[in-house]
Amino acid sequence: MTKTLKDKISDKLVNAFLNNKIISPIPSRFTKRLAEADKFRKLCESKIKDPTIGFKAGGTGIPLMKKLKEKEPFIASVFKKNLIKSGKIVKINKFALGIELEVCYLIKKTFFTSKGKLTNSNVTKYISHMAPCIEVVGYRQKRKGITSFGDLSSDFGGNIKFLIGQKKKFKKINIGNLKTNISNKKAKQSVDGNTNAVYVNPINSLRFVLNKVKKDKINLDKDFYVFTGSTVGVVPIIKKGTYTAKIDKLGSVRAVIS
Repeated sequence: MTKTLKDKISDKLVNAFLNNKIISPIPSRFTKRLAEADKFRKLCESKIKDPTIGFKAGGTGIPLMKKLKEKEPFIASVFKKNLIKSGKIVKINKFALGIELEVCYLIKKTFFTSKGKLTNSNVTKYISHMAPCIEVVGYRQKRKGITSFGDLSSDFGGNIKFLIGQKKKFKKINIGNLKTNISNKKAKQSVDGNTNAVYVNPINSLRFVLNKVKKDKINLDKDFYVFTGSTVGVVPIIKKGTYTAKIDKLGSVRAVIS
């Protein structure tokens, strides 16, 4: 059976994902519109045998959404190979976009048997734990910058690695207004943020992701993570070394960029 161009390109991107390689840019027909990019992402994800450990929200900054004329964020699966412990080394290439600081939630598997749409009020009953996390974002293609959310969505959501800080049992706090900071002392770089930069707030972003997972009829039959989006935007990696990130009331997390 002859493979389509879409299949051939997805094979190349999957190989790049699995073997940390860089390929030529994906044709814009697969990335320009988010709907097409999501179809391409799902095709690529279906070819990965590594266990899915959760899902990420991307494009959660409302100013960027308006600038790119996007209507909503996007989601992507997160695989086991892309999740490492706080303080571990992350090797990047020159097509890395930067580093982000996020709130992540551990969701109970009972979510998969829930009925109806989730709201900001009822979604919290499925949360087991919460934690600060760092996401290193970028491409597996010879591509720079962002022209649409499809650029990121089509390339496994633009995720390179996630690093999670110490998890805490979930409790209701003012998650929509917590100060955040990420810094690299060696580079004399420090960026402040707030959890209110995340699609109104991280709980709202969580609701969005879980409703998308429901719509796609995904069932992992196990507890899983949801990464809700950056509280500091995409912070450029201006110098390799240790990035330390903190979220008030949640704790800290570190990544060593090399």
